[in-house]
Amino acid sequence: MKILVIEDDRQAASYLAKGLKEAGHVVDVANDGKEGLFLAGAEHYDVMIVDRMLPGRDGLSLVQVLRAAGNDTPVLFLSALGSVDDRVKGLKAGGDDYLTKPFAFSELLARIEVLVRRRGAAQPQTRLSVGDLELDLLSRSVRRAGKAIDLLPREFSLLEYLMRNAGSVVTRTMMLENVWDYHFDPQTNVIDVHIARLRQKIDKDFPTPLIHTVRGAGYSLRAAEA
Repeated sequence: MKILVIEDDRQAASYLAKGLKEAGHVVDVANDGKEGLFLAGAEHYDVMIVDRMLPGRDGLSLVQVLRAAGNDTPVLFLSALGSVDDRVKGLKAGGDDYLTKPFAFSELLARIEVLVRRRGAAQPQTRLSVGDLELDLLSRSVRRAGKAIDLLPREFSLLEYLMRNAGSVVTRTMMLENVWDYHFDPQTNVIDVHIARLRQKIDKDFPTPLIHTVRGAGYSLRAAEA
């Protein structure tokens, strides 16, 4: 991991940097709030370790500025201030964890590993793309080659399922179970009708088709014929 340590006590900063480097991490150190804010905005870090009491700009306001600017790098506050109220202030300022001095270095290592692991698990995929087709799960929008495409809710769900399984053959049974929540075949042409509608919207006005029929098996969404 690449870690930024913002700590004005040079002896403590040196101790942290040495231990983190020995654990295999890359470490930058800032000894005041202004330098820390500059580095945090200029470089990408996996986690930041921030002392609360800093010259130039205190740790709380430093993190508040970063959060307001959209920086979501996990922050572990370090402080000799260990009351419940102090910890709450740190978390409300945008910190992700709070460790009171003195601390065991092994605990600090464990905490930053948890922060980074939690961050990775908390970022679900919100955009899908196949070739020039893009689907945004948050805005529920679809674009192909930059052109907006309007889909009905069921069409959107079907396209999402096809895109999540891009390049693979998706059978009628798979679509019925995952898009319509049918665990039996209702013996209707509902899938064929919706695939035809999707093709009209996704493929008709574009030179390269994305939705392909796999005879005797189902359908496959891919950027080009294999």
